[in-house]
Amino acid sequence: MTEEQEAKIGVFVCRCGANIGRVIDCENLREYASSLKDVETSVTHDYLCSDDGLRCMREEISRTGVRAIVVAACTPRLHEKTFRDNIEAAGINRYMLHLANIREQCAWVHADEPYRATQKAKDLLRMGVMKAKTFTPAEAATVQLNRDVLVIGGGVAGIEAAYDLAELGYKVHLVERKPVLGGNMATSFTCLLWCHEVPGKPQNISFRKGTFPTCDCSGCTITPRLVELIDHPNVNVLTMSEVKEVGGYVGNFKVRVVKKPRYVDEGKCVGCGNCSTACPVSVNNEYDYGLADRKAIFLPYQQGIPRKYLVDMDSCLRSKGAECSLCLDSCPFEAPNYSDREKEINLEVGAIIVATGFEAYKPHVMGYLGYKEFPNVVTIMELERMLDKAGPTSGAVVRPSDRKVPKRIAFIQCVGSRNRRISEGYCSKVCCMYTMKNAQAIKEAHPEVDITVYYIDLRAVGKGVEEFYHRTREDYGVEYTRGRPAKVLEDKATQNLIIRAEETLLNKITERNFDLVVLSVSLVPPEGMKELADMLRLRQSPDGFIQEAHTRMKPIETSIEGIYVCGCAQGPKDVPESIAQARAAALEVAILIGKKVLKAESLNAFVDQEKCIGCGLCQETCPYGAAVSEKVGQENKSRIIEALCRGCGTCVVACPSRAIMSRQFTDRQLMSEVRAVLEMN
Repeated sequence: MTEEQEAKIGVFVCRCGANIGRVIDCENLREYASSLKDVETSVTHDYLCSDDGLRCMREEISRTGVRAIVVAACTPRLHEKTFRDNIEAAGINRYMLHLANIREQCAWVHADEPYRATQKAKDLLRMGVMKAKTFTPAEAATVQLNRDVLVIGGGVAGIEAAYDLAELGYKVHLVERKPVLGGNMATSFTCLLWCHEVPGKPQNISFRKGTFPTCDCSGCTITPRLVELIDHPNVNVLTMSEVKEVGGYVGNFKVRVVKKPRYVDEGKCVGCGNCSTACPVSVNNEYDYGLADRKAIFLPYQQGIPRKYLVDMDSCLRSKGAECSLCLDSCPFEAPNYSDREKEINLEVGAIIVATGFEAYKPHVMGYLGYKEFPNVVTIMELERMLDKAGPTSGAVVRPSDRKVPKRIAFIQCVGSRNRRISEGYCSKVCCMYTMKNAQAIKEAHPEVDITVYYIDLRAVGKGVEEFYHRTREDYGVEYTRGRPAKVLEDKATQNLIIRAEETLLNKITERNFDLVVLSVSLVPPEGMKELADMLRLRQSPDGFIQEAHTRMKPIETSIEGIYVCGCAQGPKDVPESIAQARAAALEVAILIGKKVLKAESLNAFVDQEKCIGCGLCQETCPYGAAVSEKVGQENKSRIIEALCRGCGTCVVACPSRAIMSRQFTDRQLMSEVRAVLEMN
């Protein structure tokens, strides 16, 4: 600033209702601000972030002609953009603003010491005024935005986000690493209209096993959307594909995708199944959790979309040197293609949505609650496949050991959840509800079966769920036993299971016999989540899912601008919540790339290339990949990509030649704050 400009600083103090006003003497603080050199005006307001508060600020700026603003309020994380936009609307450069955090750093942490909190607020305010004198106007960098979008994950959230964006006219590339779309909802939660035929009993069609609490058939729910997506002209579906490399920044991401060979020409295959019938090789079907076999050329499950077969080349006789071509001979369209190879696809997109979903927890300790030790202990996902009319047991619930219908079934809740010895201890939110749904499905098919649910406490929240719980207990007669089982044993003669548990409502330890035990397992991040997060430079929360930018205010945004997260990639949730997040992510992307040109914030780092020695330390330490190397003459020099830089200052600290500075945090500006503290003391 020039000397004339230095005499024009405006100070605005926010009481934030009782948050600040009940601890800090805001009027005293305003009077103190007025006494500081170069402060032209000082104002207090109950809520500066409100419409009235922002209007008051603009009017005061217009009346006094101040050139820099200091706001004493809450953390910049919440309302910095609000205040920058407001002063820009009043005619001041948006970067001539300093926020002094007197709520979190004074009022909240010193709530029992009002006088000292006020004195500390004065120190922060004085430091802000001194720093504001050093500000110079800056201009935001502009970024041209590519209008294509990448969606990673083809589950219910991914397909909803992709479809909504496609409907808005944007080109969408949907990458799914499995051969079919639909994720867990289609793979493990799909069922035809419940029409279970029990010998000697009339057909029962009163229950549709699917999604809770309405029991809508999940196959009937998701399949129409999958068909619409596959046929949409704006959607490029890449199944059996994985993202291997991501570079660039918001509006200009460069993505390398590797598509694995299917060994079947997708353009020729009509899904008739002749090839699978002819194939002589049978192996365990991983999609049915080993409950049934599949051929070497197969469709993962009957409702799979796209309905295109694939060859498991590890099981195929041709990989073992045989000249078998039965699948090709039986196909009237000659779809099998043994020469298919891995393909590399390069994409350029403006935004990325991460919708990678979840995996079901697999007890990692051999024999934990009898899983993988006793054949009649299964997970909820295995039970889901049994209940599927088109699944491995044609909808019948059976004991894996003898394929007989069990008479007594126990569900054990919170397996992998809320247990810090084996996991992060979080609640998976949906386990209580899917247990109710499956218990009802079993009782509809086999009313004579006794079902007991062992639980710690019930966390069934949502519209219609409480009624769903009461219906499970009262109408279907499912018994709920409060207590966590300590051990599952097996009767060697009958292969029945004995659950030893402390039943807290009875205040005693019991042992009860069951024919089948179902583990209600938690939802965990899918395999490869850490590698993907590192590739995208995203933070992960302690539970391993993608960390959102702000829990309340930015639940689908991430730490990298232009990358969004939705569905279970962000944390466990049910289908309606996943769809709501997916649509929100699609809207955010549409808002972003619909601008065509983005103004990037200019409070970032910059390099003095005369001082730069090209050591590359800034490139190694930058968590956002904003520091890059470029040729300047014959030497390598560092440069900061403004659109990627978040102004964290990591590179500033790492630079051995002091060639990098961060705007509004230069040595001169930081020393002005230090001097402000020293002068008072």
